[in-house]
Amino acid sequence: MAMAISSRLPAACSLLMATLMLLIVQAQSITRRYDFNVQMANVTRLCASKSIVTVNGEYPGPTLVAREGDRVLVRVTNHVAHNMTLHWHGIRQLRSGWADGPAYVTQCPIQTGQSYVYNFTVAGQRGTLWWHAHISWLRATVYGAIVILPKLGVPYPFVAPHKELPLLFGEWWRADTEALISQALRTGGAPNISDAFTINGLPGPLYNSSAKDTFKLKVEPGKTYLLRLINAALNDELFFSVANHTLTIVEVDAVYVKPFPVKTLIISPGQTTNVLLTAKPFYPKANFYMSAAPYSVIRPGTFDNTTVAGILEYHNPHSASESSFDKDLPLFRPTLPRFNDTGLVTNFTSKLRSLATPQYPAAVPQSVDRRFFFTVGLGTRPCPVNATCQGPTNTTQFAAAINNISLVLPSTALLQSHFTGKSRGVYGSNFPVLPLSQFNYTGVSPNNTNVATGTKLLVLPFNASVELVMQDTSILGIESHPLHLHGFNFFVVGQGFGNYDPVNDPMRFNLVDPVERNTVGVPAGGWVAIRFLADNPGVWFMHCHLEVHTTWGLRMAWLVLDGSLSNQKLLPPPSDLPKC
Repeated sequence: MAMAISSRLPAACSLLMATLMLLIVQAQSITRRYDFNVQMANVTRLCASKSIVTVNGEYPGPTLVAREGDRVLVRVTNHVAHNMTLHWHGIRQLRSGWADGPAYVTQCPIQTGQSYVYNFTVAGQRGTLWWHAHISWLRATVYGAIVILPKLGVPYPFVAPHKELPLLFGEWWRADTEALISQALRTGGAPNISDAFTINGLPGPLYNSSAKDTFKLKVEPGKTYLLRLINAALNDELFFSVANHTLTIVEVDAVYVKPFPVKTLIISPGQTTNVLLTAKPFYPKANFYMSAAPYSVIRPGTFDNTTVAGILEYHNPHSASESSFDKDLPLFRPTLPRFNDTGLVTNFTSKLRSLATPQYPAAVPQSVDRRFFFTVGLGTRPCPVNATCQGPTNTTQFAAAINNISLVLPSTALLQSHFTGKSRGVYGSNFPVLPLSQFNYTGVSPNNTNVATGTKLLVLPFNASVELVMQDTSILGIESHPLHLHGFNFFVVGQGFGNYDPVNDPMRFNLVDPVERNTVGVPAGGWVAIRFLADNPGVWFMHCHLEVHTTWGLRMAWLVLDGSLSNQKLLPPPSDLPKC
């Protein structure tokens, strides 16, 4: 009997230890609940007031804070006349695609007077992400930061900051952006450019009569600050610099990177970048602009070529007032690059490397099950019969496509159609894995610039390792395209200029410590190669994060099938999923 008892002791101890570990994990991981009320608010910028769509009356919207491992419940109630969805940009949404948010992809919109609870778990992620509206152009004002803290007791892999705060770059139009894009779609032309950029919703002193609407950051000499940068602009990649200060890059898209110093960084719409700013050791008796201005190479074309500035000011140890701003001090401006400085962009992106440590490994797929080659770029569609358009010619309207397919969103959600087995008449499963016609992608534009339209998905088996090369085209001019993949992170294993060479370019791929992210810029007149593991069942949107290009059709969707195990299958939809 004694032998029998002793033989059961290890199992009992193991069960006890497992229970204790589960309790510890549960104690660290909690459920966080948020109420997001979508409502109108009057806001004054650039000496003019207008009514905008907001969450909880805030512009930008509230910051969502969680820890790695937390469950998050966000009840969104729509009190405005527009349909609404929210996307939690960069959250993996493992098996919870119903909470991803893009309208008519993973859900029908939340209609006026209705509510929907976004329910997801932050699994294996920590850092800066963001949330935004994902229907029409409503994210112009409906957006906010997501701050994911490490698990309790886990430090940052860099010096602990004295303070940390989000800096969100946005765009501001005097006009109503919904009316703006509606008119552009009617005429087939390009929508009007924005009137200003903003930092945390404020345009700053470089715009007329806007000095009072300036974001200010007060720092203490010798202290280090973590700035969580988010590009929430609709249509512009941005350079960012702080006068007479060096920034240390420590994270992009909620993934730690090998730290490196810069004077200027580039951040595309959809991307996040965490930087450390160490204040000067002594009171400098000066103030400093924190400035952002656009990067653009498109020709012909127009863009908002203005500069937004906030002010970095120092606590004066000889002043009794904490809040006073000394406007008589010298004010230094950073030297920003020229708007078309592709060299700086390339130099910056080439320095991004994953930590690739035992604690934060770079799990790059070393072998590939599925290879794809996508062209991404602009094109045209014919004008409607008996109509005159304002596109590239008066007989065409602007369009955009991936592999020459301009995605048409259905009137019901793709994910629900897949889950219920009712895909007939909603979408096809024949998205082309290669361009249907090959040409000199970065050379002389072909005579026929028209794109095809359709609703086609690309099907992947569960856990397939994927390599995707995305190639910019010169149709209507070369341009950088920030491509965002929902539901996954990916590794940027290679990039270059000109046409991708499938024989020689892969030999230069970085399969050791490539940067891992969720949004990557396809270089203007070039290509980028990414790898990811299709370990998340569902329908996942991939699109250019320049909103005008997404509107024109530069978007597609992947359908990742269920795996064989129960934990490899898409969960059923929630009972409050909105109906179309």
